[in-house]
Amino acid sequence: MAIMNKQYFFLNGVPRAGNTLLSVILNQNPDMQVTANSQTPNLLHRVYSLKFEELFRIFPDHNSLDNVIEAIIPSYYKDWNYKYIIDRSTVGIEDILILLRKYLKNPLKIIVLDRALDEIVASFIRVHKNWNLPAQEQLKLLLQPNSDFMKSVSSINNLSRPEYKDITHFITYNDLVNDPKKTINGIYEFLEVPQYNHYFNDLEKFTANGLSYNEEWYLPTKVEVDLHDVKTEDISFTKHNQLPENILKMVQNVDNFSGRTNGTGA
Repeated sequence: MAIMNKQYFFLNGVPRAGNTLLSVILNQNPDMQVTANSQTPNLLHRVYSLKFEELFRIFPDHNSLDNVIEAIIPSYYKDWNYKYIIDRSTVGIEDILILLRKYLKNPLKIIVLDRALDEIVASFIRVHKNWNLPAQEQLKLLLQPNSDFMKSVSSINNLSRPEYKDITHFITYNDLVNDPKKTINGIYEFLEVPQYNHYFNDLEKFTANGLSYNEEWYLPTKVEVDLHDVKTEDISFTKHNQLPENILKMVQNVDNFSGRTNGTGA
C-alpha cells in the first residue's frame, strides 16, 4: 500500500563528513530513507526561474506554476514508500531556503553534518590517490568556486546564521563516530519522529530505495573511487596523515575566507 502524507526532511552535509555512514545507519529504519545526492533543489530553482522569462511575464499565471513547484518534491518521491524521506542536498543556499519555506508542506528541518576542513582535505586526497595528480592540484580542483565542495561549504556557512537556528540541527563527524547512538537519538528528537533501535556494527553498504551509487561515473575524472564506502564492521574515527605545509596553507585560506575553523559551521 502506498504511503500517503510523507514528511520530507533534508541533510546538508559537507563531503567526507560521514554522510554515507549516517545514511546507512538511518536507513535501517523501515519507515525512513536518506537519499543519495539529490536533484530536487535544482528542480525547484529551475522551475521557479520560469517566472522571470518573457512568456511568463506576458501571462503571469502564478497559481498554475506554483502548483507545479509545490508538487515537485512529492512527485519526485512518489515511488519511495517511506513515511520519512531525508533528501540529501545543498539546501542551505538562500534562494533554495526561500523556496522550501514557501512550497514545502511539512515544517522545514535540516540536519547539517560538518567536519574540520583539514580532515576533509586529507580524506579527499586519500580516496583520490588514483587520480595521478599531485595533492596540491587535487586541492585546486576541490576548491574551485563553483565546485560541489565549495557550494556545500557556502551552504553550511549560511545555515549557521542565527536566523536558521530553529530549522537546523548541527552535528559533526566527530559526534557521529565517537557517540553514534547519542547522535542518532538527537536527530530523531530534532525531526520529532518515533525513535528506532539502530545498530552500529556489521553495517550494510549504502542503498536508497533499492539503488546504489555508480562510482565509476564519478566526475570530473570518471575513474573508480571509494567515495561512498563505509567501514561495515564497526564505526571508528579515520585518522589521516598530516597534510604538507603548502596544502595546510591552502586550507587555512579557505578557513579564513569562510569563517569555518572547527567543523561546526560557526
